[in-house]
Amino acid sequence: MRFRLNPKAIVSIVYVLAMFMVAMDATVLNVALRTISEELGVPPAAAGTLNVGYLVSLAVFLPVAGWLGDRWGTKRVFLSALTLFTVSSALCATADHLGTLTIFRILQGAGGGLLTPVGMAMLFRTFPPQERAKVSRMLVLPIALAPALGPIVSGLIVDQLSWRWIFYVNLPVGIPAVIFGMLHLKEHKEQGAGRLDLPGWLLSAPGLALTMYALSQGALRGWTSPLIMGAGFAGSLLLTLLVVVELRAKQPLLDLRLLKHRLFRYTGLVSVCGAAGLLGMLYVFPLMYQNVLQASALETGLTTFPEALGLMIASQLVPWTYPRLGPRKLISMGLICTAVIFITLSQITVDTNPWFIRSLLFGVGIFLGQTVGAVQIAAFAQIPPASMGRASTWFTVQNRLGSAIGMALLSAVLAGVGTTTVTTTGTMEPNMLAYRLALLGAAAFLLIGLCFALKIRDADAAATIRKTPVGGLFGKLKRSSTVGSESVAKQEG
Repeated sequence: MRFRLNPKAIVSIVYVLAMFMVAMDATVLNVALRTISEELGVPPAAAGTLNVGYLVSLAVFLPVAGWLGDRWGTKRVFLSALTLFTVSSALCATADHLGTLTIFRILQGAGGGLLTPVGMAMLFRTFPPQERAKVSRMLVLPIALAPALGPIVSGLIVDQLSWRWIFYVNLPVGIPAVIFGMLHLKEHKEQGAGRLDLPGWLLSAPGLALTMYALSQGALRGWTSPLIMGAGFAGSLLLTLLVVVELRAKQPLLDLRLLKHRLFRYTGLVSVCGAAGLLGMLYVFPLMYQNVLQASALETGLTTFPEALGLMIASQLVPWTYPRLGPRKLISMGLICTAVIFITLSQITVDTNPWFIRSLLFGVGIFLGQTVGAVQIAAFAQIPPASMGRASTWFTVQNRLGSAIGMALLSAVLAGVGTTTVTTTGTMEPNMLAYRLALLGAAAFLLIGLCFALKIRDADAAATIRKTPVGGLFGKLKRSSTVGSESVAKQEG
């Protein structure tokens, strides 16, 4: 006798472990940049290339992820990307020069760019539409907990150990995930994957890379910098050409025809606005809390952590609220309530009770968490399994661009208004107005998303609203016998 794990449990475990590692890695580095620059003997601004290299590499490999998974197998591509990410994490920890550390971060970006779309395609092929509300309980770990834990874990590691351990911590997660996936994941290939859309990749890779570079570095280098303006113009031009080419291709790398599905189109736009608003707020608020309210980095991390707790609770509520309210109401209510909280956050002062601030951030997690969960459930309701790889790629590309746009525009608000001001006595002090306007900008992104949410029709997502049979998401360990014979059912007539 032997035990066999439920295939849904296998995919869920590997996906959560991999995404948790990638999501945490995205936030742990920022806290350690100053320490890294001091130890390697480079200016702090130069250490910023570590994030740029990762971001550009991710943008290059992200568009091709769906095709690679369909053509060569989701198990092979996912585990190869996970291995690359884990090995490059270990290499980052051993680097003694900024140049080599940047190269290893680029390798990390390549692995990260492949992981998310292929993992999402595996997940949504495994779970039918009517079971995806329960999947939201599992997705919250990498989406909510990992980014919130990142700054806290990084601060403790840098203070107590060494910055190198922010990369070593990936190994206890990555290695078991690779081994478990090799032993238990099933391979899946799409017979109709076809050849690589080379023109699409040659346009999308540099187009996305240049656009992401311009958006991420514009506030630092100046939006009028020739380098930023050139990168932004070239990236926009290449992406415009990409649209023309992909609409004519028989098997496009980024299948824009998927946008003919009304539900996929509008949930995608909501996701873009939600990512811009949330990531923008999580960028602006810590700066305001430290620079204006004079809190430490650790205090700031602990203050923002209730947002992750709210998201985790929201993930448990979504399977109950989603079928009762439907995606249109649930998404719209979440966006409205979160926008109100962002506006309230913009009005806090040094006299505001810290627990009131934490309760507001907890509310962000509760309301926006249900919006994010509902979007992920509804978005793929009408996407056939054969198109899931390309759909997950396009959805991930949109989210990445949304996050970059949110941070870029809110950074531009901070830079344009100025984060410091001169008092009547001639001294410099933080300019609260800049941060308030930036938080109001984050709320504006959510209200724009609300306009798209109101165009969602619950009837289009009917398959995801059906109630699932009673029982756990993963089920129990299934016992199967290694001996015995199978009976063949006979059909008559």
